[in-house]
Amino acid sequence: MSHPEPIGSPTRSGHPSGEHPALAARRPLPGPYCVRVRQAGTAAEGPGGTAGHGALEGRTQGHPAIPDGHPHQRLPRPARRPPGHEWYRDGVDAQTRHGTWSTAKSVISLMVGQSIAAGHLHEDDLLVDLLPELKKGGAYDKITVRHLLDMSSGIDVSEDYSGILMTGTPRMYLTTDLPNFVKDNRALRFTPGSKGEYRSVDTQLLGQILHRVEGKSVAALLQERIWQPMGAEDDATWNLDREGGTEKSFCCLNATARDFAKIGQLALDNGRAGDRQIVPQAWIDRLSTPAVTMSNGWSYSAQWWHPSGAKGDFSAVGVYGQYIYVNPAERTVIVKLSYHGTEQDEQETIDAMRDLSHNLRH
Repeated sequence: MSHPEPIGSPTRSGHPSGEHPALAARRPLPGPYCVRVRQAGTAAEGPGGTAGHGALEGRTQGHPAIPDGHPHQRLPRPARRPPGHEWYRDGVDAQTRHGTWSTAKSVISLMVGQSIAAGHLHEDDLLVDLLPELKKGGAYDKITVRHLLDMSSGIDVSEDYSGILMTGTPRMYLTTDLPNFVKDNRALRFTPGSKGEYRSVDTQLLGQILHRVEGKSVAALLQERIWQPMGAEDDATWNLDREGGTEKSFCCLNATARDFAKIGQLALDNGRAGDRQIVPQAWIDRLSTPAVTMSNGWSYSAQWWHPSGAKGDFSAVGVYGQYIYVNPAERTVIVKLSYHGTEQDEQETIDAMRDLSHNLRH
């Protein structure tokens, strides 16, 4: 089930970035491997309207779209009106499954919200009560699900990789044993809950918590609780640390622009798809309300970004060009799937999306 994926290395902005040729030359890379998100029955009908007044962009600059060279089952395609606007280039089209980075974190959030609503999980639950093998003693044992959701755990797995590459999140991306990685990396930079600081390891732990409390893999939960009920048009894949291993919950959910737009539509419509409440409205309220402020001036809440400017909009963001942007005031969803190599333009992109959302509505 292996397929080519870019190599991950983090940046100062707090997201895993794209390929680093020097790293590729120094050591053989595992896999990567992926697990299918597929349909066991007939997909339930999702929203019949557009994905807001959305714009879907699929653009690659050195970042390969995910090919069909591995086993998968394509989801049925329910009849839909097309999105408000779509634009693709560089060989990408509406059926191209595109690799993404940290946009996956925001999808993990939706599944955490579902587990909380079902009573299987609580924000004040201690990490080490849910994953007892991580008990260490001291402040680490005080980390809660809330801390992980809002990136305030203080776990010292660095996102700044301008120096030594084979540490922190790059090592987490390359490891073939994610459960052992998080066990080996339990040092803290600060007291849990004392501030927000973006750390991909927090989301990886959330994924492992979901697996433990629900008794199913992250990909299986996505298929059963989101992908099927919202009427996804195509299959998706989620990268693993090794064949038959653990999902990289902090990244690496690969899907089409249209299906990512449906994720945004769920958030825009307060967790509903058609007549089904897929994600609890209370959870959409939670993730759409800023919780902590990061060093870049943006806020963060339950694995979703809140850009500076206090417009009430929020977004999933993957480094170097992937967005699921939601603007409730303008009833707009915009998905942008790109790969910019080394460019960071998050604020400029959000500003453009805000202008586009306004102009589409007025």
